[in-house]
Amino acid sequence: MQDFAANHPDWCEFSNYWMPEVARFGESRGLSRHETTLTTAWKIGEDLAGRLAIAAGIAAPPNYRDELELLIRMKFRTRDKFCEATGLSEDTLSKLLSKQPDLPVDTLTDALEKIGYTIHFAPLPDLK
Repeated sequence: MQDFAANHPDWCEFSNYWMPEVARFGESRGLSRHETTLTTAWKIGEDLAGRLAIAAGIAAPPNYRDELELLIRMKFRTRDKFCEATGLSEDTLSKLLSKQPDLPVDTLTDALEKIGYTIHFAPLPDLK
């Protein structure tokens, strides 16, 4: 799959290739579609497609807002439960997640500490 992505950097072309290819791989092993989407091969296809989309400028790399949204979905299920636990207002959270002006770092740090999380720095991934 990596060779195909390297030689066919067009996101649409790669996506039309990898999904059916991995689906056939799963079917040949008796996996259901859902089981196939849980395989390493599927995750690699998604990752490569995402990198090609970012390189083509049709998607943006994930940022802290994406991580925050995922945290809310996985740990709290709803925004209002997250706000209740962190002390952030729903209006503030809504503005933050809709890419309006950022919260001061201290405000976000204090809110995350209330639920046992913190902000950290990490190197940007090599998306090429």
